[in-house]
Amino acid sequence: MTAFPPRPRPTFHRLALAGVLGLLLGLPAGAFAAAYTLRLQGGDATAEAVLRPLLDKYFDPELPAQSYDGERRDLLLREARRRLPELLATEGYFSPLLQADAPSDDAPPILVVDPGPRTTVGQVVIDFAEAAALPPERQAALRQGWKLPAGQPFRAGDWESAKSALLTALLTEDFAGAQLRDSRAEVDPDTATARLTVTLVPGPRYVLGPLQIVGLERYDDALIDRYNRTVRPGRPYRESDLIALQTALQSTPYFSSANVELLPREGDSGDGETVTAPVRLTVREKAAHRIGTGAGFSSNTGARVELSYRSADLFSRAWELSSGVRLEQKRQTGYADIFLPPDANGARNSVGGSYDASDIQGMKLTRSALGVVRSQQRGSIEMRLSVNYQVEQREIHGEPTTRLQALTPNVQYIWRAVDNLLDPRSGIVAQAQAGGAAKGLLADQNFLRLQGRATTYFPVGQRDVLSLRGELGATLAPSRDGIPQDYLFRSGGTGSVRGYTYQSLGVKEGNAVVGGRYLAVLSGEYTHWIDKSPWGIAAFVDAGNASDDPAKWSSLAVGYGLGVRWKSPAGPLAVDLAYGQKTGDVQLHFSVAIPF
Repeated sequence: MTAFPPRPRPTFHRLALAGVLGLLLGLPAGAFAAAYTLRLQGGDATAEAVLRPLLDKYFDPELPAQSYDGERRDLLLREARRRLPELLATEGYFSPLLQADAPSDDAPPILVVDPGPRTTVGQVVIDFAEAAALPPERQAALRQGWKLPAGQPFRAGDWESAKSALLTALLTEDFAGAQLRDSRAEVDPDTATARLTVTLVPGPRYVLGPLQIVGLERYDDALIDRYNRTVRPGRPYRESDLIALQTALQSTPYFSSANVELLPREGDSGDGETVTAPVRLTVREKAAHRIGTGAGFSSNTGARVELSYRSADLFSRAWELSSGVRLEQKRQTGYADIFLPPDANGARNSVGGSYDASDIQGMKLTRSALGVVRSQQRGSIEMRLSVNYQVEQREIHGEPTTRLQALTPNVQYIWRAVDNLLDPRSGIVAQAQAGGAAKGLLADQNFLRLQGRATTYFPVGQRDVLSLRGELGATLAPSRDGIPQDYLFRSGGTGSVRGYTYQSLGVKEGNAVVGGRYLAVLSGEYTHWIDKSPWGIAAFVDAGNASDDPAKWSSLAVGYGLGVRWKSPAGPLAVDLAYGQKTGDVQLHFSVAIPF
């Protein structure tokens, strides 16, 4: 039996811990199996929970494959004394006692570790040197936000993270040249407490100077200015403002990359002065013209092929053209839209036209449309103002062909307040819109169309999600006669009421289903994601209908079923098998399950 070595005399000492994690990551793994037993004793349940995984993962001494148990015991104890103190110190245990025993010649040795008391933070001292430019209230706020306060266990990882967070709080707002001058962790074994001292040099306060743009070839500086809402000369330096400009440019069709950085001068001092520093923006332009092809399948409109052409520099004016032809089994579409860069208020204007032919639920429609749109994002709310002129030709078997037209102004608001736009777990996405037409002003009927839709997300447990969706619509008019189908309502299919074919819920007219003046849809869905995989299983219930009589909402068509989800880069892909209670049919639905 090798006895515990005497516990070190309680003396006040300093331990430099900045390199402890690096030493940890460099611990070599054993070349041979470590034939020994490791026991923890003397600590509490917290010590067991904290240290057992740490020791199992990182303490792997190299012991000879062939040796006497006494020799193995001595080697084990020597390795433990050499390596365990550094390992245990990362979790705040600075006075461990180690013992190795060889119970018998044919049993592996036993290593007993008494970690001793865990060190907690006793006092924190945060000093600011050469801090004439740093207001006292800002100093107080930084001290208040310190991430490793008194009373917390002293861990090397938390110590490093707290220092990094403190420095980052300075670097990202006003003080781009801040530096960490000194940091010390002084551990007193007598009280098992640590005194933490951090000294920062804030440096001067920075304000933004002129924007220097590098990398423009096809476009001029005025295009950058249209997207720049945050990086303006004379404004206080905020890293978030630089990131906002960078993000805005990267989301445009003009640039494949953008990098924004402040350019401090060398030798800037912190004697209370305010320093103006230029900002450099480096961009890389995308190809101006792109041709794309695609093919796919939709459970609503069938198989499709598509040819598209996009230009980011139409007529050499940085106008964006988006055009294409899409051929589907039930619908054929051609479109061309021109988007102008944002104006001085951040609003973006566009003009476009489309031609659409469809044969769905016994009704053949041919539509031509021209429109202008003005859209603007303000925080989490997007506003769209539009005017659209549409000519529609409708053909139902056994009835004469009708031709309708409508000039329709429309306003739409979209509110997105979710934790993730592509894969939300909590929050809400809602939209409301209103539009109408007046008889005699390029329209065949007076009407006012109102529509609202919302989807809410509720997190359940660690990964599961409950989503609730609702939609209401009403077209206020004496009748549906003279109103184009785009301003009436049909439901059924993916994104509406699953278990029913696309747009099969509406008003019967001859052998066709046409749009009604009222719409109601409700849906509930629960998605269970399997462990940490990208796969999930969903159960859902949908109900809805469209009609000319709101009283018929009491007999909504109900559909329910199960689905499979897969998290793709574009959002969760959904495959659903749904039963329509009203028809007794089973329908298969495909979609990308992202909010509108």
